[in-house]
Amino acid sequence: MLDYLCGSLFEEDYLLRTLGSLANSPDIALTELVANAWDAGASQVTITIPNELSEELLVIDNGTGLTPEDFRLRWMTLGYNRLKHQGDSVQFPHANGTGYRRAFGRNGVGRHGMLCFSNEYIVETIHESGVGSRFIVAVTSGQQPFTLVNEERIQGTSHGTTLRAKVERNLPDPLIVRDLLSARFMQDPRFQVTVNGSSIELMQHKGLIDTKRIIVNDNVTLELVVIDSSKAAKTARQHGVAFWVGNRLVGEPGWTLGDYSIDGRTSFAKRHTVVVKTNDLFDAVMPDWSAFKKLPIIDDVYRIVSSNIEAFYKHSMRERVQETQHAVLYQHRTELSQLHALGRVEVSHFVEQLTEEQPTINQEHLSAAVQAVIQLEKSRSGASLIQKLSLLSEEDVDGLNRLLDDWSVKDALVVLDEIDKRLLVVEALSRFSKDPTTDELKTLHPLVLQARWLFGPEFDSPHYTSNVSLTSAMSKLFQKKVNKDAFYNARNRPDIIILENATLSAVCSEEFDDDSPLLKMKRILIIELKRGGFAIGRNEMDQAGHYVEDLLNSGHLNGTPFINAFVVGHEIDPKITRIRKVGDNPERGRIDATTFGQLVSTANQRLLRLKDQLDDRYKGYTDATIVQKVLNEPYMGDLFDDTESA
Repeated sequence: MLDYLCGSLFEEDYLLRTLGSLANSPDIALTELVANAWDAGASQVTITIPNELSEELLVIDNGTGLTPEDFRLRWMTLGYNRLKHQGDSVQFPHANGTGYRRAFGRNGVGRHGMLCFSNEYIVETIHESGVGSRFIVAVTSGQQPFTLVNEERIQGTSHGTTLRAKVERNLPDPLIVRDLLSARFMQDPRFQVTVNGSSIELMQHKGLIDTKRIIVNDNVTLELVVIDSSKAAKTARQHGVAFWVGNRLVGEPGWTLGDYSIDGRTSFAKRHTVVVKTNDLFDAVMPDWSAFKKLPIIDDVYRIVSSNIEAFYKHSMRERVQETQHAVLYQHRTELSQLHALGRVEVSHFVEQLTEEQPTINQEHLSAAVQAVIQLEKSRSGASLIQKLSLLSEEDVDGLNRLLDDWSVKDALVVLDEIDKRLLVVEALSRFSKDPTTDELKTLHPLVLQARWLFGPEFDSPHYTSNVSLTSAMSKLFQKKVNKDAFYNARNRPDIIILENATLSAVCSEEFDDDSPLLKMKRILIIELKRGGFAIGRNEMDQAGHYVEDLLNSGHLNGTPFINAFVVGHEIDPKITRIRKVGDNPERGRIDATTFGQLVSTANQRLLRLKDQLDDRYKGYTDATIVQKVLNEPYMGDLFDDTESA
């Protein structure tokens, strides 16, 4: 028979690699070994840590101990399932008294914690029946990852288990281990851990960060003690709220109190222990001390304790939250500095609200959320508010005051933000419209299309949009008048038509007719932009008039809309009439000739007037948001910002 038919084989370090942090972290290893003593019903655990390598480390407990049969079944079975074979309740040796304690052990891994310090360790265990045994366990290779090197009977007078190993690696620090274990196993006052002859009482622990006396009613007073272990455990199992009645643990510590709970996945839950001490609830404890009875007073206790823990939790997280806020906002400093005042306020409020609701949110998630809000703020529009201002005449001072009296500072910031955006558009138009080489299709038309307010406040409305029927009518009309390639990017922008020396677009507003349930066109806005430096003459006005008349008589429009057509160029022939009307009784349309300069001048005058009025009214506003605080800090930009490559 060939050797490979013998089955699976193990490398010598298989078990060490499988144990992971248990085999490499002294605090985790010793925590697991103390948890094993807890599960064995011990009331005392004594740990001796040597000063140097090659000396012996000992972990001694006074638990139930193991018979040889128990040892082989439990200790030597890889992945031993405690829940299946023993349940989750701890059995106490008779000498340690009775009570309720839930076992930590689940998967049979923690017992190998001594492998963190050596590849071989000794187990000396005396069962409470008086049977004593001594075992030597070592990692190995081949068909078994670990093996029982030696077994012998020993005599003893007291039950319990002693683990011994010569420390070959990972020498622990006794002070660190003592503080850590004291915090993690102080839920039960009857369970004491001693490290190198020293233990820490609850009220002397250096992790003690808060104590509070709570009066529930005239008959019940509680003392709440909060301990921080300074290092988070893998789970919250060794932490939680522990109730001591008469200096005795009731039930199992945990973060769920009746109908109230704290998320055990948080770092707070994994490193804090809350002890609630009282001498007033003996009558509310179950006979086996496994829990409290379901009584109204216990509901009150749970509610009050939970409320106090939540308040402490939020307070303790405040500093961390502030650090997270600052780090994320500083990360987005450049983008934030480009937002206007309202945008910064909105980002600040968002960050504060989100971190208030989720104080444990990590920087990566908060950063992604802030990035999304910044993008939203960049697209924010105050058009609806500024439209109300625009429709007021300059003489209507009372109307302006009434409108502004109804606004909040936020509304004013919205409008100021929108005004600043519009002034940028006006500045761009002023700069590019004078250049004869400017491409009106790719430069001027996109600017004008997002600025219909340039042609008057009545057009400053979101109701003016591209319309399928209007686009179809324009297409049929101009297919007869211009080259078939005149329509620019017909799939994406069918409302822009390229003429020989101009571009033309049309949008409309719609309304419901009184005698019909269908929407009909109310008003059409046509904008014809001449190339940069072009002068508008009689021919251009005649041509625009033909466009309006042909469109009105095309039979392709829904309803009987009024058409406003604007012909925009660099200058206007002084011999022509700047305004022409189409139709009499009723008037059906109007053609206006205007210059880019006139649009810029009118827009500047009106916008700057509004800006000055709002600035004057809200000049007392000071920005004290967290975003502004970050932006006010000294900042050294990227060394390569605004520089050219060699």
